[in-house]
Amino acid sequence: MTSTRLGVDPQVLTLAVARMTESVGNSFLIVVLPLFIGSDAVTGATFGLTEVALTGVVLSLFGFVNSPLQPFTGRLSDRTGRRKVFVLAGLVLIGTASFSYSLASEYWHLVGLRVLQGVAGALIIPTTVALVNDLATSTNRGGNMGTYNTFRLVGFGVGPIAAGAVVAAGPYVLDLGLVRARVSGFDAAFYFATTTATLSFFLVLFLIRDPEVDPPGDDDSALEGIAVRDRSGRGVLDPVFALGAVTFFMAIGVALFATLGDVVNERLDQGPTLFGLQFAAFVLAQILLQAPIGRATDFYGRKRFIVAGTVLLVPATFVQGIIYDPWLMFAARFVQGVAGAMVFAPALALAGDLAPEGRSGSTLSVLTMAFGFGVAFGPLASGFLVSFGFVVPFAFGAVLAAVGTVLVWTQVEETVTPARAPASAD
Repeated sequence: MTSTRLGVDPQVLTLAVARMTESVGNSFLIVVLPLFIGSDAVTGATFGLTEVALTGVVLSLFGFVNSPLQPFTGRLSDRTGRRKVFVLAGLVLIGTASFSYSLASEYWHLVGLRVLQGVAGALIIPTTVALVNDLATSTNRGGNMGTYNTFRLVGFGVGPIAAGAVVAAGPYVLDLGLVRARVSGFDAAFYFATTTATLSFFLVLFLIRDPEVDPPGDDDSALEGIAVRDRSGRGVLDPVFALGAVTFFMAIGVALFATLGDVVNERLDQGPTLFGLQFAAFVLAQILLQAPIGRATDFYGRKRFIVAGTVLLVPATFVQGIIYDPWLMFAARFVQGVAGAMVFAPALALAGDLAPEGRSGSTLSVLTMAFGFGVAFGPLASGFLVSFGFVVPFAFGAVLAAVGTVLVWTQVEETVTPARAPASAD
């Protein structure tokens, strides 16, 4: 397998750029959809919900739809031995839904399109991670996973920042000589998201190929479902399931902050700009550290980073509930991002090491599904728990991180011989 001097496969780098491009447009919607719902452009029945509650439902639908479907699409990609076609199909759905928002006029249109995007996510997320795993080797899997996640997060972080500016700067006048059109800020944002999905589609279509991996047979018991108990008898829980549980706990702890904007701003006597910086601090740490940490796990082992990350998550999460200074909150969120970088990419790499030949999709979908559920569940949990006191949701997240530490320490074995000499893949 061809690899760069940094151990990152060129196709993984291309796939990472494609995911970054798609993520920029898709993450636009996190900012644009609440503004769109609150505008006069959308009317109709709200299903008995307030406008704010409906906004929460629309945004959460993506995670709640794509997460439970990921094991099925991951397993199907294993059975067919093809990943690329699933990614392309998902990008077509993402692009179609993004464009269709410009035609939406009622609330149920938004719900339907968000469900469609959730299905698209289920096609893209587990299969792209499986592709990274198939293209990597045991000597560079951590670096490849870290690089892939770094690019994806860059796209996710840039999108929301640019989205508000695109909407606010509208309407735009499109002059094509004989045709002169007026495009609203919302439509411009939706067209931009469509364009990024289209660019990503062509990057994957022309530059990505399915690696030669033998698909498992139809009678393969490993494809029956997610294993909870360790079939080898070495532990109580299956190590991939344990890694999925840890990923779920981490995602909950990180996402607790998302729905507490007004409460946090009042408590810290700050404006929405500082809250935005605090929210972005986690992503910033991930962007800076996922690739080097992933690469480090290729030489020094994966488990030690995951354990250290979950240990660091405990104080980094809990302290957010007792802080009264805006910049200390920024620092806490950044440290939480450091901890997250020590958990997610190494966990994906370790699960990839454990995945049998041809079963990357079904194996890694356990972790991607867990992350999606955690991101969706965290805001709901914090919205309920904060009524018992500001510290309660963060204490809850810290306890989950502590449980995750125990799970990794007792149920997951190391797959890399620490401190080995660097090796280049053939």
